Amino acid sequence: MTYQLLNHTIAELYRRCPAIADFFASHNMQAHAKMSITLGDLMDSQKEHLFTESATARDSFVADLASFMVQMQLLKSDASAKVESITVIPGVDKSGTPEPCGVTLKTGEITAVVGPTGSGKSRLLEDLECLAQKDTPTKRRILINNVVPDEETRFGAEGMVAQLSQNMNFVMDLQVSDFLTMHAESRMVENVSNIVQQIFATANELSGEAFTMTTAVTQLSGGQSRALMIADTALLSAAPIILIDEIENAGVDKIKALALLIKSNKIVLISTHDPLLALNAHRRVVIRNGGIHKVVTTTKKERANVHTLQQLDALIADIRWKLRNGEEIVTIPAL
Repeated sequence: MTYQLLNHTIAELYRRCPAIADFFASHNMQAHAKMSITLGDLMDSQKEHLFTESATARDSFVADLASFMVQMQLLKSDASAKVESITVIPGVDKSGTPEPCGVTLKTGEITAVVGPTGSGKSRLLEDLECLAQKDTPTKRRILINNVVPDEETRFGAEGMVAQLSQNMNFVMDLQVSDFLTMHAESRMVENVSNIVQQIFATANELSGEAFTMTTAVTQLSGGQSRALMIADTALLSAAPIILIDEIENAGVDKIKALALLIKSNKIVLISTHDPLLALNAHRRVVIRNGGIHKVVTTTKKERANVHTLQQLDALIADIRWKLRNGEEIVTIPAL
C-alpha cells in the first residue's frame, strides 16, 4: 500500500480518507493547495526541515500515512459495534458473600437495574464501564461475546462503553451545531449535515424544553443536555454498550428515549427507581447489598400494567407542571 500511495494524487487520497487533512496539517504540509499532483511529487517538493520539525523521518512518512489511513478505515467501519453480548460473571456483595447469579445481555435489549438507594446499582454500571476483571470491590468479571476482553479493548481509545451519568456538564464553549458537527466529522459519517439535523430534532423531541442549534452547550439545562446526549449516543456513537444512570430525573420523555435506544441496536442498561421504565425493559437486574440478587424477565402480565402506569405518570407530570406554574391543586382526577 505504501508504494501505491505515492502514485495517487492528493485529491484521490482526500476522497478515500478526508481525515488525512489533519495528518498533513500536523506535518506542516499544505497538501490541500496541491490537489492535482501525486503524493510522490508532493514529497519531492517538501524541504527536509519540515520532516525534522515534525519529528518524522522522510522515509517513514508514507508508511505512517498508510497506517493512519488504515486506522481511520477501521474507525469508520465501527469494528467495536460487532459486540453481540456482554456477560457479568458473579463476584461478591458488600459483605463478601458470593453473588447468587450473573447475567448475559444482548444487543437490542434494555435492562433495568433496580434496588434501593445505596444498594450498589451504580457499582454494577461502573464494573461494566471498565470491563472489570476481578479488579474492583465486587470481584466481578465481564466478558464480551463470551470472551475475556484484552487490554487494548479495556483501555484503548476506541470507546466500548458510553455512560450517561445523572449530572452532565459540558466544558467546551460550543454551540449545539458545532458540537454535533465536530462529533459527526470525527466519526467520518457520509452526510454530516443530515445526521446533525437528525440528532438535533430527536433531542428536541426528547427534551421537555426546546433549544436551538445556536444554543451554547454550556447553557443547556440538565434535561436538555441529557436529551442531546441520549440522541447523540443512540444515533452516532460507536460505543455498542450504553449505561444510563436514572433517566427519570433527567427531564426527558423517557418512553421515547427507550424506543430510540432499542432501535439503536445496542446493549443498554438503565439504573432506575421508576416502575414504568423497569416494566418497559426486557429484564431487570435486582441489586441487594451490592450484589446481583435476582434477574427477572419482564412477563406479558407485567407489560399489561404499562398502560395504567403511563396514565399515572402523565397525571403526575401534569400536576408537577401546574405546581411549577403556581396553580392550585384542588382535586386530582381519578384514572
